[in-house]
Amino acid sequence: MVSDETGQEPASAGGRATVARMYDYLLGGKHNFPADRAAAQALQRVVPESADIALSNRQFLGRAVQVLAERGIRQFIDLGSGIPTQGNVHHIVQRVDPTARVLYIDIDPVAIVASNEILSGNPYCRAIEGDFTRPDLVLDALAEGDLATLFDLDQPAALLYFAVLQQVSPSQVEAVVAPLRDRLVVGSAIAISHLSHVAVDTHGEDSVQVAKDVYRTQARTEITLRSPEEITPLFGDFSLLEPGLTRLSEWRPLGDGSDPYASAPERSPMVGGVGIRV
Repeated sequence: MVSDETGQEPASAGGRATVARMYDYLLGGKHNFPADRAAAQALQRVVPESADIALSNRQFLGRAVQVLAERGIRQFIDLGSGIPTQGNVHHIVQRVDPTARVLYIDIDPVAIVASNEILSGNPYCRAIEGDFTRPDLVLDALAEGDLATLFDLDQPAALLYFAVLQQVSPSQVEAVVAPLRDRLVVGSAIAISHLSHVAVDTHGEDSVQVAKDVYRTQARTEITLRSPEEITPLFGDFSLLEPGLTRLSEWRPLGDGSDPYASAPERSPMVGGVGIRV
């Protein structure tokens, strides 16, 4: 568990759960507080597979980022990056190219402190506190100071939205994604994973509603489920790589059975895909 030098939770924890720290707890991490654990445990009581869902999402991230690095992309912007955990973006892409650039952005100061501890001594990666729902501020940050020397949006880059756009309302989601997405040049990419309406089919409408209530009451976050038909437009004019927008465990599986839904992909409540600007 993270604490300050007094051994107490920092004031920024605010006595309430955050989505980033709940996710960290579900993945077996230590950067979480009692409020986060209580919220995550409440989630697990209604959706016992919550840890499996988190792990499947993390594994999709790993496969997607690996594919993009192998395609030659050397700049990655992880929006709503959360707490550093297994298979961080920079670990994956810098195995392909040690000079690949990664920018982590999260609104949770605990996530940023933990990220910068991991990134200490890495000259090609940064973590900054910021709100991914304010793309104007993200673009401003990329144009200033140290970040302007590391990142060049006139060269191919990848935007990563892993399990975060479900926190954005239907009226705002296009405005959140479009300014950054449409700024990218040919050869760039956008990767999205998202809780889908298929969750109702796999876990039942009542359970889904209770889970949404946990996020709303304990993490002050409204969750919006979207159908594949609602998620696809978020890729704009980017062309989806095969196999398109699919359940996460079906997107280029490694075949080693490591994904929790490898043997039963129909139970996964999340879908994801990767688009390329051509």
